[in-house]
Amino acid sequence: MAGLEALYASARAAVSRPQDALLCGLHWELVRHGYRCLGAGEQPRPDERKSELLPAGWEANKEVYTLRYKSTDDARELLLKAIMVEDSMIVNVMDRTSQKVADVTLAVANYINPEHLDDFHKVYKNMEELRAKISSGIIAPLGGPAEKEKEPKAEKEDPVLPRDYDPLMAPPRQPAGTRAPSWPRPLNPFAVGGEDLDPFGGRSGGMILDPLRSGFRQPGIDPSTGLPSRLPPGAVPPGARFDPFGPVGAGRGRPDPDHLPPPGYDDMFM
Repeated sequence: MAGLEALYASARAAVSRPQDALLCGLHWELVRHGYRCLGAGEQPRPDERKSELLPAGWEANKEVYTLRYKSTDDARELLLKAIMVEDSMIVNVMDRTSQKVADVTLAVANYINPEHLDDFHKVYKNMEELRAKISSGIIAPLGGPAEKEKEPKAEKEDPVLPRDYDPLMAPPRQPAGTRAPSWPRPLNPFAVGGEDLDPFGGRSGGMILDPLRSGFRQPGIDPSTGLPSRLPPGAVPPGARFDPFGPVGAGRGRPDPDHLPPPGYDDMFM
């Protein structure tokens, strides 16, 4: 209702019938949506200018109200005619620029209290409904004044990505708080199979299976293990492929063959 009270106060002397008060409300809704009144009647005058107030003589004809409006951006000029038919006001609006036409019918008694024309705070009722009907029946079909183009927002620069970046490739998964393992680099690409020449793991592993080594380097294996006497020096050349004659390392831990009970040990019929 802001602004309508001042408008009604300025036009109060000319308001003598309920339809006058309704036209004031209709006029203010057009002003709220970006239109200004040029004058009364269909023909323009040389001294007219856009105003939020109603022009002089707007209520001269109580049966047909004729007003002209122009949008604040000068893109649209409207010709409004409000005709009284019995207790209803038929509002017809034409956009002279695009030749579009819109109309709405308003029952005066639904929005005006005729016994309170001298009291602005009591004269209007159901204002939200009135605004909705004017907006959907007149403003929307004709289109409001064009809004000023908003300043384009500064576009954010895209982050610099490597040339081989593939958005469809899933990133490598790595547990949080851990570092990737440091794999040893190969010493020589032509040394493939070199571990076969060192069965005791002098280089990187050897050929002997020992599940109890746990990744730790063990002392060298004596080739004389399992013989009644030691081999003479030079019997096993350095780096030669050689399998020990007997069990490796007396007293070394090994898997217990009885670490699990035999099948059916608790079956009384076995």
